[in-house]
Amino acid sequence: MPIAVIAPTGALTPTGEREIIPQLSDALIDVSGLTSNTFFTPMVAGALHLLDPQHVYAGGTNRSLVLIELKLPDIGLDSVAARTAFIERATDIAYKLMAPGHDRDDIRINVVNAPDGGWGMGGRAYTGERLVEAITQAAVTSPTTA
Repeated sequence: MPIAVIAPTGALTPTGEREIIPQLSDALIDVSGLTSNTFFTPMVAGALHLLDPQHVYAGGTNRSLVLIELKLPDIGLDSVAARTAFIERATDIAYKLMAPGHDRDDIRINVVNAPDGGWGMGGRAYTGERLVEAITQAAVTSPTTA
């Protein structure tokens, strides 16, 4: 479940550059209710893409923004309430990690869903049903799964 953060260099503090992906990952895992699930947790991956500030725009105007895109199988964050919870948490995280002078409105978040069978890991495509089975099995076999 890749998380991509795209930001111009300088939009995030140095701590923000190090912490934004781990903190967004934790937020997704928590909002999904799957903390400590040994199958789900490693599926959450992310990358920070730092761009030259002249390459980031809003409304056709050069502007310093933090763009967050979360790609999930169609069973992930499957309600408006779950997506809202993630967007609120992700915005709070990004805002705390941004350099001074930025507003919360400088954060954009997009949740994208892959169709059934359109998400994979390790060369294996997973349907929603197969993902639920694997997550459930990990919960049954791991005594620390929440």
